[in-house]
Amino acid sequence: MQRIGITGSIGSGKSTVSSLLRARGFTVLDADEVAREVSSRADTLLEVAQAFGPEFVTEGGLNRPLLAERVFGDKDQLERLNSIIHPKVRARMAQLEREAEGRAVFQDIPLLFESALEHGFDATVMVDAPAELRLERVMKRSQLTPEQFWAREHAQMPPEEKRTRADWIIENSGTLDQLEREVAWVLEGMGLN
Repeated sequence: MQRIGITGSIGSGKSTVSSLLRARGFTVLDADEVAREVSSRADTLLEVAQAFGPEFVTEGGLNRPLLAERVFGDKDQLERLNSIIHPKVRARMAQLEREAEGRAVFQDIPLLFESALEHGFDATVMVDAPAELRLERVMKRSQLTPEQFWAREHAQMPPEEKRTRADWIIENSGTLDQLEREVAWVLEGMGLN
């Protein structure tokens, strides 16, 4: 089974590419979904409360807006949070991957290169779009302000550097039909068409 990592900056369209891959019958594991799952566990909530304070945890789970305000823009605080969440996410993703079937399993990992996880994959794919388009998408779907978008953008590796590290690039600045053709081209190149 081929292991393929998908990454891209905020608003690039990783989720849309993942949906297109699922529609073709591929298993796609989403690190953000798994992070939400492990972030709601009692052990994780306790660690976050101990590391940041009880106000960062609510009855429903993490106080995500308050936590985002605290960590984005502060590298040390972001690393502290990541040291709690990321090992749990990696363990759960590995478990889900062992349960997967088919010729390939894709993992959608926004911080693939930042976390130096690319070496564990047979190939890496970066989904990319111009920053202005990504900002527009994020503001539309998440109601983030431009300042919040840029704080998240600057907390990640620059897209230009991700492009140099990725084995494949999917350009996502056009229509859905164009994106489907990009996905098909990459799958063909990997021998997965």
